[in-house]
Amino acid sequence: MDDLMNILQELHPDVDFDTETSLIDDKILDSFDIVTLIAEISDTYDVAIPAQDIVPENFNSAQALYALIQRLEEEDD
Repeated sequence: MDDLMNILQELHPDVDFDTETSLIDDKILDSFDIVTLIAEISDTYDVAIPAQDIVPENFNSAQALYALIQRLEEEDD
């Protein structure tokens, strides 16, 4: 989770990712941020995020993103 928080903080240092739960709904993250996040997550966690998982509910919070990463890691095992 620390790696993910670092990635998010680099994108938007002014956002409290520990408590924010509407990153997409409140337009805190835009499409460029999503593309950057997907690339960084792929590099850091060695997982590929399939197109069907690129939905707002998976990107609205750091916790939702981390749950997605964990699920993808488990599927790779």
